[in-house]
Parts: sequence; C-alpha cells; structure tokens
Amino acid sequence: MRQFPLEALDTAPGRLVEWRLCSPDAPDGGDGPGAARRASFNQDKHFTAAEQSRGSADPVASWIAVTFELPGPLDHAALEQALLSFARRHEVLRCAFRRLAGDLSCASYPPEGLALQAAELGEFTTAQGVRDFLAERFRATIDTLAWPLFAMGAVVRSASTTVYLAFDHIVCDGVSMPNVVHDIAHAYSAAVCGREPELPPTGSYLDFADTQRRRFLTLTAEDARLDHWRSYTERAGAFFPPFPLDLGVEPGRMYPIVNEACTLLDAGEAGAFDQECRDAGGKPFMGVMAALARSLREAGGPEVYRALMPVSERGDGPWRHAVGWFVNTMPIEFPVRPGAELPELLAEVRGAFAEMIRHVDVPFVRAWELLAPEHFAATSWPYPVNFFSYIDMRRSPGAAHHDVWRPTTHVWSSRANGACLWFQRDDEGLHMNVIHVDTPQARRTMAGLEEGLRRTVREIAGAGAGAVRGPSVATLATLGTLRQQAGTAPVGAGR
Repeated sequence: MRQFPLEALDTAPGRLVEWRLCSPDAPDGGDGPGAARRASFNQDKHFTAAEQSRGSADPVASWIAVTFELPGPLDHAALEQALLSFARRHEVLRCAFRRLAGDLSCASYPPEGLALQAAELGEFTTAQGVRDFLAERFRATIDTLAWPLFAMGAVVRSASTTVYLAFDHIVCDGVSMPNVVHDIAHAYSAAVCGREPELPPTGSYLDFADTQRRRFLTLTAEDARLDHWRSYTERAGAFFPPFPLDLGVEPGRMYPIVNEACTLLDAGEAGAFDQECRDAGGKPFMGVMAALARSLREAGGPEVYRALMPVSERGDGPWRHAVGWFVNTMPIEFPVRPGAELPELLAEVRGAFAEMIRHVDVPFVRAWELLAPEHFAATSWPYPVNFFSYIDMRRSPGAAHHDVWRPTTHVWSSRANGACLWFQRDDEGLHMNVIHVDTPQARRTMAGLEEGLRRTVREIAGAGAGAVRGPSVATLATLGTLRQQAGTAPVGAGR
C-alpha cells in the first residue's frame, strides 16, 4: 500500500457512482443532536485554521483519500450496505463540529438514522478523465466547515470496481486508511453472502479526544510535563525544527505545491535494507531516518538532525481498528557525525527515539500553544519545517489482502511553505511521497536530496545484497518519480 498523488493513480475508466451520507437530524448540515464532547487539540487547531482562512483569498484546504479494488461484477446493494455500515461503525465520521463558549465540541448523529443518497456521475472513457474528475471533486466537496466530512464513490466496470473515499483531515489520519479498506472490503464480502461482517471491536475517536482534552486543558507553560519540549527548544533555538536545505521561499508566503512519489528500494533491496538495520541494532524506520539524516548532512545540512515526527497514539487496544486523528507530533534530534557508520548512526537514532517516546503523551498542538504562542495564531507552520513520517503498511489490518484490494493513499493540501516527507514500506519495497513548495530552488534541492537518499539506502542494502554502488545509482534518481503541480500543502498538526 503506497501513498502518491491521486493524479498518478493507475485506474481504468468506467461509470462513476457516488453515495452521500445524510441524516434526518441534519437537513442542512447543522449541529448533531447527541451529547457534545470536546474535540481533540489536533481537530481544534485544524478547524480554527479553516475558520480563519475562509474569508481570505487563499483559504486552507486539504484531504486524505484512499482507493481500492473489488474484483468481479459489482453488487451495488452490497457495496451501499458496506459503506453505510462503515459510517455507522466509526462515530467520528457522523459527527458535526460546533463552537461552545469558544471551545470546539462535536456531537454525533445517531447511527440508526443515517442513510446514503446515491448519484450517477456519468460514464468516463479515459483513465485521465477519471483522475481529473476525482481530484476536482475532492477539492470541491471536502470542507472542514461542512457536513458530511467525507465523500464515497466507485468507478464501476463489468469485471471490477475501484472504490474511493476522501476525508477531511479532521476525521482521520494516514494510519486510518488501511482500516477504511479493511472494514469496507470485509463488509462488502459479507453483504454479498448475506451475512453480517465479522469485524474486530473498535473504540470511538470522540471518546479518545474528549479524554485527551480534559487531561491536558489545564496544562501550563511551566508544567514539568513540557520539560522535554522546553529543553529541545533551548538546544534547537526554535520550537519548530527548520528544514535544513534551501527551498527558495520568502518569509510569510505560501506557495503552490509539487507532489512527488517514487520507489527508493524494490522488494529485494528493501528486505536487505531491513536486515542490515536489524543486524546493526536498529529497526528499519530508524535506518530510513538515519539515511535521510546522512543525506541531508551531505547536502549541506547541520551536524544535528532535527525533525518533527508523527507518532501513532493507537496502541494495540480499542483504537487499533478505529478511524480518527490518532497522531501526536514530537521533536526528535540526534548528531550526524561525518563518516559515522550505520551502527553508530542507528544507536543515535535509537536513543533519540526512546527519549522522544518517554514524553509522547503531551499533545503537540498544546505544546505549540504554550511554548510558541507567537506562531500559534497562524494558519500554517511559520517557516519550512523538517517533517519525517514512516508507516509499515505490512503491519496494518488487512495487509494479507492488499495484493487483491490494491489499496492506495493520496494526500492533497491547498498551499505550502516548506516540504514534508512520508515513507511507506510494503511488500513491493520502500517508497517515498514528498510535498514541497513549487519554486525553482525547491525543485533542485529536492531532486538532489532524492538522489542522495536513494544512493544511501541502496548502499546500506548493498552491504548485504551485493548491489552495485557508485555513480550509476544516480541515474535511477528520476525513475518512477510522479509529479503533480496542484493547488497546494500541509498545515496544522502532523499527519
């Protein structure tokens, strides 16, 4: 399961059908009738940014989308039943947000009152036509301030169907996407056979958010729980770790984006890379971070790697199979000494990660509000920030079926002032998706970084696989690179 631009989706044309979630309690998308609970800090910041930018000429907008395949002729009734069951299963998908005395709260519509309205969107004869339509459709329909907060549909063909869903970030994160595919695909199979789906129990993100909010709302800037953030900020000289290479951006300005994706290592190379990292005392994601840190250092970056890293808050309990924004964002830092070998670098990453996890409970947005209040009112991060994300899709629910479902994830956002890097590991290899500002300097910088990173991870993999090293690796730097010039990129808390 990979993440790449929607415009690069390899899909066949067909007939498009959409389903819109509706409730008799919300004829105009008004407030839900249920008991209000407090939104999470991530949700509050995201919603506030949308509110503040709505009247401007450059409003904040974003979505996260997922697609997957259902083989064989489509059973329309079964898919509709599966989609409705999915919306009823995850409370966050049927909630509406509202301001209560300045605080953001949410209330959910009763699951039994929900229904779907189907609409035929027409026959598309080319894959490009499908991709263009969906990209524009998601931009036009996904709105943080309007209910429902996600869209559902399918590209129907005689022998297969591509199911698609797009969500506002306020109701989900990247780790939710495999759960979306797992739930709907299993519910569809059960409906086709006339039985109830057998899905694992799941908790509600609204409960998680309300508990988190109550726990940390009284936090103050002097609280000892913020010592890790304070000491990091003192060492770094800033709350946000800057992206260490030149992107050619002007202070205070947002830019259109370039959305790129590529495969850094194929399946065999990635397997060798993973083994080298384990043999050197680390985990594969630590090896990727070490390789990136070395590549940045070789490109002129500092001798201390600093970045923001999203960390899942799901654990193995009731949230593992939930849809929601279960992400905290934490600072990580470690030295990158010239000539350091992999075991030494991995030891630094391992120690930095362990220290980070010791303090992972404090919500990023709350720390931001208390320790960097001069930046908190802005609708985006104040300058280009170094951001690193890694997900091993092989560990996600339903991964054993990914070869049949062929799931893909897609991220879009309206504007950016920096660069964000997401790494995914699946059965086909190690992949990277990058969103960065569309400036001439950023294009040069990011192309050079990709080349250096590819060379570094292949050298690590080659230590165990006998891969060819040297300049010939650089010729692979642009293979498989998918470019999207769209409207824009990430703001607010991490994904």
